[in-house]
Amino acid sequence: MELLAERDELREVLLPTGRLTVRAQPGRYTLDALVGFAARANAKRGFLFVSKVLGKHWPVRPSVMRELHVSLARDLPAELPGPVVFIAMAETAVGLGQGVFEAWLDADAEREAVFLHTTRYRVGDGALIEFEEAHSHAPRQFLHMPEDPAIAERFARARSIVLIDDEASTGNTFVNLAAACRSVNPAIHHVHLVTITNFMGQEGSERLMGRFGVPASHSAALNGEFAFEAGQLKAGESPAQRYDGAADRGASPAFGRLGVAAPLPLPRALAAELASAIAPGERVLVLGTGEFMHPAFLLGRALEAHGADVAVQSTTRSPILEWGAVTCALTFPDNYGEGIANFVYNVAPGQYDHVFVCHETPPTAALYALADKVRGRLFHYQPENLVEEIPVR
Repeated sequence: MELLAERDELREVLLPTGRLTVRAQPGRYTLDALVGFAARANAKRGFLFVSKVLGKHWPVRPSVMRELHVSLARDLPAELPGPVVFIAMAETAVGLGQGVFEAWLDADAEREAVFLHTTRYRVGDGALIEFEEAHSHAPRQFLHMPEDPAIAERFARARSIVLIDDEASTGNTFVNLAAACRSVNPAIHHVHLVTITNFMGQEGSERLMGRFGVPASHSAALNGEFAFEAGQLKAGESPAQRYDGAADRGASPAFGRLGVAAPLPLPRALAAELASAIAPGERVLVLGTGEFMHPAFLLGRALEAHGADVAVQSTTRSPILEWGAVTCALTFPDNYGEGIANFVYNVAPGQYDHVFVCHETPPTAALYALADKVRGRLFHYQPENLVEEIPVR
């Protein structure tokens, strides 16, 4: 990874949807090491910073992702009062947040912490917080309250929350979620934000820190600011969210939606079995599905430990134009049964010798369609830590 920018970096990018200007401050990473630029089919926001280290829209080596997780975890304030609740923002930052949480615990296993991620799917009928991410293509989100008594008790005693997303541009969603958390846990008196990029600028960042009503702080791998002049935006885009509170979308309660207090284990046995069939020089992609990102990263880490040439990324519901950092796009029905389009970016048919698709939802026609498009194999992760391969051919 390219490191150590020594002076301000300036980019002016003419997108099909408008003009984007970005200025990045000197820091640990260069702008080009962390992001590329793309155009979104979204009238609310016609541009996208495509992260090169997140493992969402761009293929990333697991070791590079882990390096970022460790770096961001080290930047958390040493004096954060505990217990600490880590909350990752769906869908893009679910894997990032869980990776930072696990890296933070790896540095000191005695720390008291809980990890949760927001979701666009209701799981069970327990208590939850509902809020909106205004600029998102699918704005409605939920935060489920932990149901395990020990995790719920730790959440209730939490004195700090760490909110994690891939980027910060306005901070409004952070403010909304922090306020909702404090409404159910008034003991929280410190809010810390973790992002890969912070493009709010110094004044914007200072204003945001004053909006939480408690001491707040922010750490990011890269800081700067941006401006966007919208041009002609694509009209008539299809919805990316159709919420039905009575529908079971197959979302799992086991991997972070209802809270976890310890790192998820690496799937060593599965990785050893898969690695035995990977020949030297063959390329491997581990593909997460929607919000189900972190288990794909863990499988990628375990395969990389066996010497595999492996990349990790995920499907998404975000519509992005084929331009700039998005060189190709595959479309398939969503595997959560909402009847909306999902996408895989920067994965061309035949690009990889092996594609392992990790999913939490039961096998459906949508997953078979995805497996066919990427010429992949399906692996169904179930709450009992059972991973079952689903035959596709």
